[in-house]
Amino acid sequence: MAQPTQLACASHLNITCNQKEVTVVDAAQGHTVATLPTQNVFELGFSPLGTYIITWQRPTKDENGDAVKNLKVWRTLGDDADRQVVGQFVQKNQTGWNLQYTLDEEFCARAVTNEVHFYKTSDLGTVHNKLRVEGVQDFALSKGRNANIAVFVPERKGMPAQVKADKVQLKWNNEGTSLIVLAQTDVDKTNKSYYGETNMYILSSSGAFDSRITLDKEGPIHDVSWSPNSKEFGVVYGYMPAKTTIFNQRAVAQHSFNLGPRNTIIFSPHGRFVIVAGFGNLAGTMDIYDMEKNYQKVSTIEASNASICEWSPDGQHILTATTSPRLRVDNGIRMWHVSGSFLYNEEMSELYHVTWRPDSIEKHPLGNPLANVPAPHASAAAHLATKKAPSKPVGAYRPPGARGSSTPLHFKREDEGGAAFINQGISSANIGANGFGSRPRRREVPGAETADSSASGAAPGGGAALKNKKKREAKKAKEAEAKASGLAPEANGDGQQRRERSRSKSGQHGPVRGQSHRGDAPATPAKQAPAPAAAPEVTVSSPAVESSQDKKVRALLKKLRAIDDLKMRQAGGEKLENTQVSKISTEEGVRKELSALGYNE
Repeated sequence: MAQPTQLACASHLNITCNQKEVTVVDAAQGHTVATLPTQNVFELGFSPLGTYIITWQRPTKDENGDAVKNLKVWRTLGDDADRQVVGQFVQKNQTGWNLQYTLDEEFCARAVTNEVHFYKTSDLGTVHNKLRVEGVQDFALSKGRNANIAVFVPERKGMPAQVKADKVQLKWNNEGTSLIVLAQTDVDKTNKSYYGETNMYILSSSGAFDSRITLDKEGPIHDVSWSPNSKEFGVVYGYMPAKTTIFNQRAVAQHSFNLGPRNTIIFSPHGRFVIVAGFGNLAGTMDIYDMEKNYQKVSTIEASNASICEWSPDGQHILTATTSPRLRVDNGIRMWHVSGSFLYNEEMSELYHVTWRPDSIEKHPLGNPLANVPAPHASAAAHLATKKAPSKPVGAYRPPGARGSSTPLHFKREDEGGAAFINQGISSANIGANGFGSRPRRREVPGAETADSSASGAAPGGGAALKNKKKREAKKAKEAEAKASGLAPEANGDGQQRRERSRSKSGQHGPVRGQSHRGDAPATPAKQAPAPAAAPEVTVSSPAVESSQDKKVRALLKKLRAIDDLKMRQAGGEKLENTQVSKISTEEGVRKELSALGYNE
């Protein structure tokens, strides 16, 4: 088991644990304050002022089969601190295991079946108050002086729910006046995401305002964070490249940053700077913006493989680290200045956790951190010397005619400067690639006849009507050909059988006799078969034959498509050759020729 480390919010205590005991250390002096005789601790934490330590062990049963109280509260501060357990409970779930305290540590709360119990920290053996909520799954106490509580009840037994969610994150601002609810479902019924559907809501503690936050980019919500001033918050959302937007406390968008591969937003302790970064399966790029100077970008930091990112209490330095077991190589810590300067580096074989020692921001007035950038440590210079200079990436192949020119906007992604697709109520049949142009590019087979280049006099109604007309013409031609061939005498047996059946219908039974008798007597006129009439001459027209006028129309339409493509490239900022510019100038003449041929768009 890893050795977890935790610092108290009051910054003067540090706790570490192993499989046998928990050690409490004075962070200022470095000496051991207490050793707690508890084994196999998997979770531990401090109360807000560091007066109490809470530990959690895996659920077990005693000899009688009863559950052992595995959640324990220890008092470590004060003259009367005896380093003994002052409260203990049975806590089966590791999720939401810890007690939640008010800011002054006067009360704490924990969730049980259908209830939230409140205790005075001085008497954890007696329930001071109860909040009865059927099916409560999660709750959160606010951080403000006037404590408020938010509870979440999921859908159960098929009963309708007010919020579509299987689990939520409840995020209070520092003043305890507003709450953000990040709701998530296990299954996305629209089948757009494998990880479920996410929605976000904002509520005020007074009940005067509540709303669902509508986002303008489709996709999941990656992260949401309150600013320390409690007046604004940031959200990273949407499919990659994600969008990051700052909202005020009324959920009105104030500013949106550039699109990019980002999934994390962290405000500095003073609220002046904000980090928008991409960690996890992303490259680890961090963008730092100045909130007080019109959201101006201050710097960009490349912190690859970072699993921890934290602001220092003075709001000027940033700590990043790569830890085990998430990544067992390149473990170590790195420090950066808000200006982007790399200050310190230390590599380790195995690093499980690292964090800043908490301190009040009142002890560290911000001033102007960008004016004086500290000199980097020798370890930072040594680390930079060992890094290889990044080689220039090999770009995509460009044909000789397109080299030396900028990429047209309609071929660029949104985060590379390309225009976003916006459907302003226009039919999709009239929209070109990426929203540009008035007509879409058609898919066609080279040499085949298109719907636009149909023969003159073709049936109106588009390609389907023309296709049906060709089928009818082919059918008529086939019937005429069959009729013409049916007048000639048939040589096969089937024709002989058909003649026999026709004679039997007319009243002639028995064997068929010849038309001349023995003695060469002429047959009677009534029985003489009439001579077959001459077969009419039938002209079979082939629908695949194309007239010269149709070919000319098709060629002119091809020229128009080429001119439209050149105009689009010219609008995207690409420099065209003289021959291409002159070709664009012929557009009016081509359209006149089409009109003369009777073609109307």
